[in-house]
Amino acid sequence: MAKKQIKKVVLAYSGGLDTSAIIPWLKENYPGCEVIAFAADIGQGEEELIGLREKALKTGASECYIADLKEAFIADYVFPTITTGAVYEGQYLLGTSMARPIIAKAQVELALKIGADALCHGCTGKGNDQVRFEGTFAALAPELTVIAPWREWDMVSREDLLAYLAARDIKTSASATKIYSRDANAWHISHEGGELEDPWCEPCKQVWTLTCDPEDAPNQAERVMLSFEQGKLIAVNGETLSPYAAVMKLNSIAAPHGVGRIDIVENRLVGMKSRGCYETPGGTVIVAAYKALETLVLDKAALKYREQIGLEFSHVMYDGRWFTPLNDALLAGAASFAQKVTGDIVVKLYKGQATVVQRRSPNSLYSEDFATFGADDVYDQSHAEGFIRLYSLSSRIATLNQKARGLKEAGKA
Repeated sequence: MAKKQIKKVVLAYSGGLDTSAIIPWLKENYPGCEVIAFAADIGQGEEELIGLREKALKTGASECYIADLKEAFIADYVFPTITTGAVYEGQYLLGTSMARPIIAKAQVELALKIGADALCHGCTGKGNDQVRFEGTFAALAPELTVIAPWREWDMVSREDLLAYLAARDIKTSASATKIYSRDANAWHISHEGGELEDPWCEPCKQVWTLTCDPEDAPNQAERVMLSFEQGKLIAVNGETLSPYAAVMKLNSIAAPHGVGRIDIVENRLVGMKSRGCYETPGGTVIVAAYKALETLVLDKAALKYREQIGLEFSHVMYDGRWFTPLNDALLAGAASFAQKVTGDIVVKLYKGQATVVQRRSPNSLYSEDFATFGADDVYDQSHAEGFIRLYSLSSRIATLNQKARGLKEAGKA
C-alpha cells in the first residue's frame, strides 16, 4: 500500500536505539519528508540530554528542539495525580504514565507551530505508550497524520535495529549487551528486559540504578518532614521548594535508604502482562505522607469517595486518557478534597521502608478528648447502644422475619 505523502513530521525523540533508527527510516520510507526531532526534559538527567541535538542532526533530522518541562511535569501532572490517590494495581506510582501526556502535548504544540503535517513516536505495538501518545494526538490535533514505525517496519528486535544503523554507518551508543530497557524522569526510573522477562528470576543488583539496596542501606534511620498546603507539597524539612525541587530533594534523601523499589507484574492496556522494576524514592515518601495527612483531615465518607476516585484515576492515567472529560471530572473531585490537606508529616526512612511517625494539621478531625481511653466528659458511652441498635436494625428485622416464617411453617407441619 502506498504511503501517504508527508512533508514534515515531528518525532518524539530520545536519542535511544529506536528513535535513532526511526529518523533515517522516515527519510527512506517517506521520500521528501523533513524530520524534526523533539525531546522533552522531564528530569531524566543531564547525561541523557548532552549531545542530543547533534546526534539527531547527524542521524538525518533537520532540527531538534528540546523543551524544558521539568517543573510543569511535576506541578501539573504528578502533583494533581497524587491528590487523587492513584496507585495502579496497588503498587505502581505511574511514573511513566504521567510523563506521556505532557510530552505528547508539547510535541503537538511544536508540530502546529512549525506547520508539520504528521507526528511520529517510537512506541512498540505491544506497549501502553502508543495508546498514551496517540490518545493525546487525537484529542489535541486529530487532523495530523500519525506514523508508528514499529507497526510498519519489518524489524522485530534490538539486533535488527543495530544492523540497520550499522548498514548506514550511523553510530549509536546502544549495543546488543545492553539488555535492560529503562525509562527515567524526575519522578522515577523503570527497568524492563533481561532476566526480568522471567517472573521467577530475582532481579540482580545491576537492575537497580537509583536506590541503594535496602540490605546495604544505613543502619541509622532518618526522618524527613513534608509540609503541605491545600494538597500541594510546599516544603521539605522546613525549606520552601518548588514542586520539582521538592521531588529532587526527596529523591536524594530517600534513595540512600533503599526506599521506593517495587518489582511487579502488571496488566498492560493492550491485554498482555509485563514484568517491570520501578524505583520511586521521593515519590514513595510523598505518597505515604499525603495519604497520612488525608486520614487526619477527611471524614470516613469523604475518604471512601476519594479512594474510589484514586482507583478510577489510576486506570485513566495508565490507559492514556488524560485529555478526556472523565479525567477533568476526577481531578476536580480530588482537588475539592485536597483543600483540606494542609499540615506537616514526618516520615521515617529505614532499610527500604517509609513509615509515617508524626502528623499534624490545622484541619485535623482527630480529637484526643473524644479518642482517649481514659475518663472524659465529652462522650457518654451509653449513647452507643442506641446508635448500634439503629445501625443494625435491618439485620435484626431480617432475622426476626426469618424466625417468624420458620415458626409459621413448623405450625403447619
